[in-house]
Amino acid sequence: MRKNYVKLPMLIAAIYFGGNLHAQSTQDTAAAENKIEEVVVIGYGSQKKENVTGSIGIVSAKDLADKPNANPLSSVQGRLAGVNVVNSGTPGGSPRVDIRGIGSLSGNTVFIVDGMLTEDISFLNPQDIESMSVLKDPSSLAIFGAKAANGAVIIKTKTGKGKPVFNLNSYLGIKTVTNVPKMVNGDQYIELYNERLINDNNGSTAGSITKAGYPGNTDWFKEILRTSMINSNDFSASGSLGKLNYYGSVGYLQDEGNLAAGRGINSGSGFNRFNTKLNLSYKVTDNITIGNNFAFSKMRTDIAQNPLLDARNAPPVFGTINPDTGMYQYITLVTVPNPRAKLDLYRSQERQERLLNNVWAEVKFLKDFTFRSSYTSDNYSPSKYEYTPTLFFAPTADQRDPLLITRDVRHRNYVWDNTINWKKSFGSHNLDLLAGFSRIRDSRSEDYWSANNVMYDGTNGSLNIQNGTDIVHFANTQTVPVAVTQDQQRIESFFGRINYDYAGKYLLNASIRRDATSQISVDRAKVFPAVSIGWVASKEGFMSNQTVFDLLKFRASWGELGNPKVQRSFNQLVSNVTGVYYGNNGYPAATINTVIDDTIGWETTIGMDYGVEMALLNNKLKIEATYYNKESKDVVYGIFQGTVSGAENWRNYVTNAYSFRNKGFEVSANYNTNLSDNVKLGFYGNFTSLKNEITDVYGGSFLETGASLFGNSIIRLQTGQAVGSYYGYQVDGVFQNDADAIASGQNGGAARAGWFKFKDMDGNGVIDSRDKTFLGSPIPKGTYGFGFNLNIHAIDFGIDFQGVFGNKIYNYNREQRYGNESWDLDMYNNRWTGAGTSNTNSMITSNQLIIAPNSFYVEDGSYFRIRNIQVGYSLPKNIANSLSVNKLRIYLSAQNPWTSFKYNGFSPEIMNTDRVQMGIDQNIYPISAIYTMGMNLTF
Repeated sequence: MRKNYVKLPMLIAAIYFGGNLHAQSTQDTAAAENKIEEVVVIGYGSQKKENVTGSIGIVSAKDLADKPNANPLSSVQGRLAGVNVVNSGTPGGSPRVDIRGIGSLSGNTVFIVDGMLTEDISFLNPQDIESMSVLKDPSSLAIFGAKAANGAVIIKTKTGKGKPVFNLNSYLGIKTVTNVPKMVNGDQYIELYNERLINDNNGSTAGSITKAGYPGNTDWFKEILRTSMINSNDFSASGSLGKLNYYGSVGYLQDEGNLAAGRGINSGSGFNRFNTKLNLSYKVTDNITIGNNFAFSKMRTDIAQNPLLDARNAPPVFGTINPDTGMYQYITLVTVPNPRAKLDLYRSQERQERLLNNVWAEVKFLKDFTFRSSYTSDNYSPSKYEYTPTLFFAPTADQRDPLLITRDVRHRNYVWDNTINWKKSFGSHNLDLLAGFSRIRDSRSEDYWSANNVMYDGTNGSLNIQNGTDIVHFANTQTVPVAVTQDQQRIESFFGRINYDYAGKYLLNASIRRDATSQISVDRAKVFPAVSIGWVASKEGFMSNQTVFDLLKFRASWGELGNPKVQRSFNQLVSNVTGVYYGNNGYPAATINTVIDDTIGWETTIGMDYGVEMALLNNKLKIEATYYNKESKDVVYGIFQGTVSGAENWRNYVTNAYSFRNKGFEVSANYNTNLSDNVKLGFYGNFTSLKNEITDVYGGSFLETGASLFGNSIIRLQTGQAVGSYYGYQVDGVFQNDADAIASGQNGGAARAGWFKFKDMDGNGVIDSRDKTFLGSPIPKGTYGFGFNLNIHAIDFGIDFQGVFGNKIYNYNREQRYGNESWDLDMYNNRWTGAGTSNTNSMITSNQLIIAPNSFYVEDGSYFRIRNIQVGYSLPKNIANSLSVNKLRIYLSAQNPWTSFKYNGFSPEIMNTDRVQMGIDQNIYPISAIYTMGMNLTF
């Protein structure tokens, strides 16, 4: 089993001694966690956890504090059952979040931040978050309607009350890429290169190379990767001024990134974010409260072209610089760019300012009624440029004029919610009624510019389109050879909900929502109901004398959701062609690009779950177990057409084509106890099983899609298989002699000794495309996380573990070979070189037939990881008070310091936003280990 151990670099201690203010420790929260009367944020309100009948996962501020992650969701990984977080190694990158499997093949999890619905929370500082409520079952999600089909996370940011409190949080750390794949050196490459010539040319050595002609020995991964710095500083103030409650913060995060960029004309590969937050609430009268939640962020991402795949493929026999010319080395033998030059001779940045502002008012009247109106605007405008100069080190025929491309995108979104709530108790009957109206509009527009011969003088100011020639401008919805779009999506909704309980024992939650959307052209409005029930058995009279359960609750839920965010391409229906000829005369002509199903309708998700919740040992131990079953129907994606339409997309016709099911079990447990006044201990653990299966495909069809090599697609969507399953040949060893290879009939009798032996799946004695089979799924069969924390006097310690199992990765980095790309060390050590030498790895060859999609490239994606380790020291209160501070804590932490896995790559955590291709490793930015020192200060 592959393992990686990385020592905590002492460099951090030498260059930084800081603090993180007001990071909640387990000392402060252990007692609170033992109380069963905790309150949970739900859609358009809150509810006692004991009375919640849906399935909701809770993440507190302490779970997010002191983690070196730009995106708050990254810190949730491994913390909640049913929530699979796949992180991105890219600086500032957002993780992919799948709640109880895949809900749709388009759209993402939605986040409700202070009333605003968004799919991107990269602007949000984790230090500003008070809590997250992850809604997992359809009955909890239904109140948010069409936006929540892929799951929803309600984020409540911090507020202030009482005396002024000031907090300072700071950490500094280093990031390093671990588990770097081992590649052959220069001598080994020459050996394999010449061996390939012999294998491909019937023993001929013509064209062989020598060390004298190719003396280089470059470790390309070492050349393009580096250890980098990460730093975060945050300051906040909260409290009250008369009737005004306030919370304000400012923060700055800098992440340099692990690509060794920033040389030449490149600006780097880092991420910078400045953000500020201001939450205000003012009590005008006893019955009227108004408020404002304001967030502003300014982000800059320095973009480097990702050279990782090129570093894997580039022959080590070349250096970065040509010693004869002093310019970058032009790589021959194979069509691969110089990875160092690719980093240095490309400049790109994206800048974004985002302003999210929520204003609200709440009026209480007639004693039991509350009216609330909330309006949230979300405006952001990413601006990006890409610049490539003339590559003078390349042959003249391959040189191009300098090219500058700019894209300016504008998003103007708003959400307007209005609700009226009636709460009333009639003896033991408790009633909570909600009715509401919501209007959502998302608008997007874009400008695209390009120009040749723009000269870069070392300043961004010189990268001006007007300084170039051949200027091209496209705006909004013009039909152009680049993706330039303008779009506006609108949803208008009416909804209602009833929460009822009798004496806190018998619970009912029922909701209904009618959504109308501009995205659907047929049947634009649909109604989505949901219901859930619960029984708190521990409150029954017959349970009054038992001492085992402090809480025993059974719950069940059912609900339906709709997703109108489906693929539309009406602006790409027709393209002009050169023309058609009648006789000798040519005439202008056009052809159909894409056949669009103009009756595409709603995707729907119907789900149910059954759960039990328990609290034992005086509420020290809490256990939840749930069975869930969620089915997505009429999912929009492409299928293979049975007849040829004449359009380019006849093999990928987009319609409401698929249905699939996700089902499994969730179990979570938490234990917190005080061993003494100064010793506190806590444990947590969770496990989720998942089975995903495509249950129906339109017309009994299928789709072969995803990455492909020489016309062979890797993925096939078909009934009975999981989404994203790989499709190809099952390797049944390696042919040891030519006689066996020829007799197999594989590749029409062209197979030779040393080739992969593909299994004859249909048993007809011939190996051909009919022998392809399914090779595995990228969806984990199980995910888990566990950890513990310990406080002894002023010292606190915590460790988190996390992992997945049962999933497969398609190592496309190893497969996509076109000639003389470099080889990894595993291939060198285990290759076939003659009869009996290997029955796992093939011989060295560039023959395309041997690299058809097959099981050799399907690898185990399971891993087990130490996700976080942290040790902290809090200054004793008497010393802190003498320094006029409430709390001072310093800490050391490590994130991803150790991972155990078998996969032949940087990391088995593969971040693809496309869920169909989520298991294909193709130039994925690797996950880093991060070591930090920080400080928490409250005064």
